[in-house]
Amino acid sequence: MTDSIKIDIEKIMQMIPHRYPMLLIDRMLEINGNQSAVGLKNVTINEPFFQGHFPDKPVMPGVLIIEAMAQTAAILVVENMQEQTNDKIVYFMAIDKAKFRRPIIPGDSVHIYVEKQHERGKVWRFACRAEVDGKLCAEAIVTAMIADK
Repeated sequence: MTDSIKIDIEKIMQMIPHRYPMLLIDRMLEINGNQSAVGLKNVTINEPFFQGHFPDKPVMPGVLIIEAMAQTAAILVVENMQEQTNDKIVYFMAIDKAKFRRPIIPGDSVHIYVEKQHERGKVWRFACRAEVDGKLCAEAIVTAMIADK
């Protein structure tokens, strides 16, 4: 068994182009080769989307949970391809079998798990899930492609 890699926010911002308010991963807790990764998103009431979703009962939008999954997967791809991605960007291609099980609210620490299902050339597919306190909140299959910037 090899040691997993951990990545802080400064390195994440070197790896993917997202910035506030669209950067949805605070830290990578694990990267296990090119097979799996765990990202962390700490949700606060200061998130800009809570102003309108929903002001009286703040809930993280499902589309942003999926985006956090895609960002976690992109970091796994970039970490494994390293210099091969210098002039590249990882784009979202598809979302399949997305299901939302329970809401994510301010104060939650969301652990985002991605596991590679398939890799063929520039296309990668991942099984993803988001959990809070070990309870499943969302899951989806995400497909991404590496393309020129």
